[in-house]
Amino acid sequence: MSDLPRKAVTRTAKLAALPLGIAGRATWGFGKRIVGESAELVGRELQQRTADQLFKVLGELKGGAMKFGQALSVFESALPEEVAGPYRAALTKLQEAAPPMPTRTVHAVLEERLGEGWHELFLEFEDKPAAAASIGQVHRGVWHDGREVAVKVQYPGAGEALLSDLNQLSRFSRLLGPLIPGMDIKPLITELKDRVSEELDYGLEAQAQQAHAEEFADDPDVIVPQVVHQSDQVLITEWIDGIPMSEIIADGTREQRDRAGQLLARFLFSGPARTGLLHADPHPGNFRLLPGGPEGEDDWRLGVLDFGTVDRLPGGLPATIGESLRMTLDGEAETVYELLCEEGFVKETIELDPDAVLDYLLPIIEPAEVEEFTFTRGWMRSQAARIADPRSPAYQLAKQLNLPPSYLLIHRVTLSTIGVLCQLGATVRLREELEEWLPGFVPEDPADGEEAVAEA
Repeated sequence: MSDLPRKAVTRTAKLAALPLGIAGRATWGFGKRIVGESAELVGRELQQRTADQLFKVLGELKGGAMKFGQALSVFESALPEEVAGPYRAALTKLQEAAPPMPTRTVHAVLEERLGEGWHELFLEFEDKPAAAASIGQVHRGVWHDGREVAVKVQYPGAGEALLSDLNQLSRFSRLLGPLIPGMDIKPLITELKDRVSEELDYGLEAQAQQAHAEEFADDPDVIVPQVVHQSDQVLITEWIDGIPMSEIIADGTREQRDRAGQLLARFLFSGPARTGLLHADPHPGNFRLLPGGPEGEDDWRLGVLDFGTVDRLPGGLPATIGESLRMTLDGEAETVYELLCEEGFVKETIELDPDAVLDYLLPIIEPAEVEEFTFTRGWMRSQAARIADPRSPAYQLAKQLNLPPSYLLIHRVTLSTIGVLCQLGATVRLREELEEWLPGFVPEDPADGEEAVAEA
């Protein structure tokens, strides 16, 4: 029996303890209110205690618990500083590491998937893992042709553990809601569950990674490792060194932060346009900063890892996103509202004031309005607080908007990327990237259409 399923009872018990602990702290908070402490003070203390237990439990588990923790970690910018500060280190740990799989288990998987003589495929193989993720861990090695490689080995029973954890977490998702203001936890967990089968399929991951590797092969700004070999439960790719994004967030220079932020935004918007795929797991553990950018060794490139979760967008990002963004910035409330209705963001049974919708959207898209924008935790917190406050018009309006299924992953990836940009505190020329890569953001020149007709 594999390690993860054998510990299923222990895993479930740890996760099941979370809602009990949260309920106990809620009772404690009620008592504090009775003796006269302010609602705001008690609420923040309660939030801090909840975060403490949540990240402690998630940090001890692999599978869905870690996956959920990684997804949440990019939103820590929305937390009040007194809550986020003490747990930033724990969140970073979730992004970069997990308890390792025993060496005997790793060898057993490699023997089963690569054959009894698997050792002969490598000139070197390091038993100690270089990194760990939610469903597998990575070992460093040297392939038989001399290339340095990353060998990703899937945990036996990872699929069962992933689904079991996410099912358990979804049962008390409502209790976790206050942890990240303005964010509905349940759809996030549902979407993670929907992606489980894809993430477990290393064949799909290899295809997505190779498509990016070929497209970005000569790119001066972005590097994606080539796929070397793939089989069930094992994926071998070229190794890339570099500074993990989490280290840039913690200790990077201003130059590194800004460069990392710019390249992250560029990759987010250029990827779908160039490959028809959207990298859909933008937490800091999946990015590196490498020297040797277009300006030489003192410049930086972005290394991108882990293509287990992608959104397939053959035509690139939907033009409706760019069109509605441009028209919102231009103040065309009625046209924006019509577009949102057509795409299903406003259900037929709902009627909203177009001007109110515009007022709701404008603060969120402020980074696209200016030539360059500095993303900060303070800005992220202000947006979260605006949408999370039941007294706010933004809160009331947000409750009436709908997110069509086809936009779910795009929405989460965009929010997650903004979360990372805020963690970086990066100053980014976002508008420049939107003009270059986002369909519909730049209005079509009528002359272009006339030329196309004339050529036809």
